[in-house]
Amino acid sequence: MENQTVITEFILLGLSRDPHLQVFFFLLFLMIFLVTLLGNSAIMLVTRTDSCLQNPMFFFLSHLAFVDICYSAVTVPKMLENIIGKQKTISLEGCIAQIVFFFQVACAEVFILAIMAYDRYIAICDPLHYTTIMTKIICRHLVSGAWATSFLVSLVNALPLLSLHFCKNNIIYNFICELPSVLALSCTQTLTNYIVLLITALVFGFSAFLLTLISYIHIISTILKIHSAEGRRKAFSTCSSHLIVVGLYYIAAFFRYVKPNSESLIYLDKVVSIQYSIITPLLNPIIYSLKNKDIQNALAKKFGKYMFLK
Repeated sequence: MENQTVITEFILLGLSRDPHLQVFFFLLFLMIFLVTLLGNSAIMLVTRTDSCLQNPMFFFLSHLAFVDICYSAVTVPKMLENIIGKQKTISLEGCIAQIVFFFQVACAEVFILAIMAYDRYIAICDPLHYTTIMTKIICRHLVSGAWATSFLVSLVNALPLLSLHFCKNNIIYNFICELPSVLALSCTQTLTNYIVLLITALVFGFSAFLLTLISYIHIISTILKIHSAEGRRKAFSTCSSHLIVVGLYYIAAFFRYVKPNSESLIYLDKVVSIQYSIITPLLNPIIYSLKNKDIQNALAKKFGKYMFLK
């Protein structure tokens, strides 16, 4: 067998090699990152401190905001470093670590979105038993289970990466390490990795998606049975924000991980990766703030005094 160079780092090409565009992208994504941190931190603050927001829906929303902060922290800092740095590289260990954390927060978001859908299902379809079903202990167990399961999924998908060898191409045509991109560069057999990814996607990802889908089928069916137009509007307003977030996230994630790798779709892959890993964490607090009067009132009460000083 001929000698082959063992690759210990990858080159992240990012979004563009144009210096002017790099400055623009750095400022743009730095601003997005800061707004994401500020917006989700504000959601966490008001949902945990405002007495009017002490119910399961806002408890889950605070955890979703925390997941979105983690999402941005996993992807954006390294992206910004590579934009302005001369060495646009990431070590093999760093790449695997990014995949582990990225998988964990992505799976946690999927599970928490499913839990929030179930919460809305109980609230709308079985309101009389809502307080007895969605107790504080149950809510904590659901969130703990979401984090524990997401850690298991990320670990199961990351461990087989340790047995792979990279000896030819080390260029990743993206700004982050994602599992499909890394597997495509391996010199060794990746069938096991794809099988593990498929099994975990079917068992955990599809289960969460199915729970979300069934919950909303029942929710919409119940809302349509309400005779009053005002009643239908109020019922739908309690879950419309969540439905928008779920739609944005699942469409982008399914496209990125279900479709085959293709060089002709490199730029589309980048756009989709930006959408679900950077834009979605930014939009989530905005969507919930715009669509929920309780959140608006809590934010105004908490931060209004600072906005109108002098």
